[in-house]
Amino acid sequence: MRTLIVLRHAKAAQVPGLADRERPLTDRGERDAERAGDEIRAAGLEPGVVLCSPAVRTRRTAELAFPDVEISYEREIYEAYPEDLLEVVRRADPDLSTVVLCGHNPGVHELALGLAGGDYVFRPGAFAVIGVESSWEELWPGQGRLLSRWDPKEP
Repeated sequence: MRTLIVLRHAKAAQVPGLADRERPLTDRGERDAERAGDEIRAAGLEPGVVLCSPAVRTRRTAELAFPDVEISYEREIYEAYPEDLLEVVRRADPDLSTVVLCGHNPGVHELALGLAGGDYVFRPGAFAVIGVESSWEELWPGQGRLLSRWDPKEP
């Protein structure tokens, strides 16, 4: 089985006059990003790569959550629809058993729901762990199973 971790960037600041791509994380966002990584490691998950949007808030989330994991910045993840995100995942190295996709809502939430279903919110810093039987390149909506999820605002 392969594991896809779909991670929404942590809480970002609203800075007047700053381009959307340049928005930094808030202090809480920095803490939540670290906590997300801690939760993933505590679950015994070891990603082989983080596929990440190039926006400042996603880059920082990935750096804090996965300090020792290769991060691949994929411009297609920024402002992407779920089918675009799925295409990025399909290009992942076929030898990797665990991949993280770090991006933005609504795309990441819709991707997680499309792959594995469920009924949950996807706040900043949240992630879903989805198990899949197929290879990355053959992954299609409905083929995943929600193994767990985490939300920084839930106990």
